[in-house]
Amino acid sequence: MARTDEEAVAAADDALYVLTAVLLTAAQFPSVLGDDYPEACAALGLAPLADGYGLVLGQDGDGARWTVVIDDVSLVAVAIASWDCGMEYELSPDERAVVTALPGWPLAVAVAAPGVPAPHDPAPEVTDGPALTPPDTGSWGPAQRRLGADEIALQWAAWREQIDDEKFSVPDGQSEPDGQEEPEGQAAAEESAPEGRQGVPHHRGVGRVLAEARAYVDSPPPLGRVRSSFAPGDARTLRADGPGWSIVARTDDIAFVLLDEEPGEVLPVGRGPELPGLLEALDKMAVRPL
Repeated sequence: MARTDEEAVAAADDALYVLTAVLLTAAQFPSVLGDDYPEACAALGLAPLADGYGLVLGQDGDGARWTVVIDDVSLVAVAIASWDCGMEYELSPDERAVVTALPGWPLAVAVAAPGVPAPHDPAPEVTDGPALTPPDTGSWGPAQRRLGADEIALQWAAWREQIDDEKFSVPDGQSEPDGQEEPEGQAAAEESAPEGRQGVPHHRGVGRVLAEARAYVDSPPPLGRVRSSFAPGDARTLRADGPGWSIVARTDDIAFVLLDEEPGEVLPVGRGPELPGLLEALDKMAVRPL
């Protein structure tokens, strides 16, 4: 697929200039496409295969956008790992690994192939349906909420240092003074009950989210709704999603909740007596990268 300049000149229409690639598996998928793996697959018209797919995004010799779906997940994983380390890697899947070629890109790509026309959708006469386009993230909604959760997971330390742990607890026997304002941009509604039960949510939406997350333990949700990935030390980074909500947490620390109904808000939830057990249970049932 990725060819030398000489090969591209010889077969321009058949070349695909690879720009990037992503995994589409139960443990690692572009969460902007859905709350779980089957939903992300459905957004591309794919069956949720157990082993998953690799998505190769590139341009043909005319500059048209194409997403090539392959079943060689290991190849794409190696390519991504190499690129992340700053190493060159020519991603050239065997034709036998190609599942389908879809017009357009399902994700935003900020680069373009040199020496070909600017990225554009293929002509309608050469496709079987409309071209893929990235989900709309221009306004707050499910796609932007999930992207926000992605960012928190990637930049955990930066988000965590903004939270004062004392904001999660109120001394026994004391209550908040009447009329005290909640700090702007923080989830004061998440502060503990006056009896000192740290991490018990007052925010009705967050309470609903935690209840739905607990229900996952007894009734497993669609594959990929709960994912566990590496974190420093012995901890894990947990990601859980559901209808209208996302949770990002560290198994040894607090959690952050994002809600469709709370545009732009990031709501922290303290550990207290209940959150550790919930995170441990979710981690045991979560899918993990191989």
